[in-house]
Amino acid sequence: MKYRLFSWEYSYFSGKARAYLRYKQRMGALGEGFEDVLATPEILMGLLAPTTGSGAVPQLQLPEGDFVQDSSEIIDVVEARHPEAPVVPDAARAPRQALASYLVELLADEWLVVPGFWERWHFSLEDDGHREYNALQWGTVFAAGAPGPDRIAAGHGLFESMFGISEARTNPRGVYAGLVHLGCTRETEAAWWDSMDRVLTLLDAHLGAHDFVLGGQPTLGDFGLMGPLYAHLFRDARSGFRLRTEHPLVSEWVERTNGDNVGARTYDQTLYSLADGALVGRPATSDGGERLPADRVPATLDAIVAVFFEEMWPVLKSTLEKTRAWIASNAHEKGGELPTKTFFADPAWLEHQTGDGALTHEFEIGGIRARRMVVPYHVWMLQRLAAVLDTAAASDAGHEAVSAWLSGFPNGSELFELNERLAGCRVRREGARLFSLD
Repeated sequence: MKYRLFSWEYSYFSGKARAYLRYKQRMGALGEGFEDVLATPEILMGLLAPTTGSGAVPQLQLPEGDFVQDSSEIIDVVEARHPEAPVVPDAARAPRQALASYLVELLADEWLVVPGFWERWHFSLEDDGHREYNALQWGTVFAAGAPGPDRIAAGHGLFESMFGISEARTNPRGVYAGLVHLGCTRETEAAWWDSMDRVLTLLDAHLGAHDFVLGGQPTLGDFGLMGPLYAHLFRDARSGFRLRTEHPLVSEWVERTNGDNVGARTYDQTLYSLADGALVGRPATSDGGERLPADRVPATLDAIVAVFFEEMWPVLKSTLEKTRAWIASNAHEKGGELPTKTFFADPAWLEHQTGDGALTHEFEIGGIRARRMVVPYHVWMLQRLAAVLDTAAASDAGHEAVSAWLSGFPNGSELFELNERLAGCRVRREGARLFSLD
């Protein structure tokens, strides 16, 4: 039986998981392959929610019937089952590349999500960009199979009923409230977009020399970046135009990493020349179609990792402190549930994740001080990173290589303190739910 990916084409994390599964399948490293299943309301409510307790996508059904939720865990599980054509560098043999992969994934998943989220919904406001197209995207899921005008109308209806789009600026709810919870307001939205544009400009420089994050084959960092750059920026009409016209190398990379465009020189494509009238093939992608040798992390990628340490790392350190304090407080029962990964404050913890609640904190973006919710899911992601760092630095040579690399970033050496910072706030996941450790 094939794997089944339950997804939406416009979904941030579905884009990440789908591109990864396409890569494994096209490289012959996914057994019988996978089927991409549109997660209509019927499937969400009749299958996914009753089976897994969550209607969020993507979800992956394994051939034996079990389900895996969360794009990072989907990749972890499939990599363990199908180690051929690996997308994660071996942390013991390529410690710097392994860490770079996870750091880029974390930046893409949990930091670029804010400007990616903003551009979709800002440009969906009345007369301001791509509302009609976005309505069609949503209507195609929630009114699947209906005539085109009915699908567009269904999307508009959803925007009003779920998100109150007509009063989004004055009484934000749904996704618009979520942007506020994430610290993206009228005061900070330009700074968030400047952060995204900075990353896009740095990616232009990197992709001018290398077709993927670490050379001629995609790795975990590439699939992490597919979340914001495909599902939101590339597909959405207003931002898609800007991506193609202002950052064409990034736009081409999106097609290449999705593995569905010959002109973008995909990872399994052969590029031919003629020699005495005969076709002579070579790998179509840069660096001989291989990951960079000798654990090399190019300076152009270092510049992107630097964004993680400058902008996101202070927020993650504060997240660990705030989560530790919450777990130790009388408001939380040891081993109890915590707010989970979300685009907006978890309804059960709304009073704590909004305003000046105990699960909010101050942060800075573009020199502007603001406030946003604490996301305990980040703790789980950091636990995953800590395990990679432990392996990467286990040998003297690995520790020396990682230490020399991290010392080049502002506060980069603080990453070695990660296990200490995780003390007292480690979490465990059960499907889509998150709990403190007993």
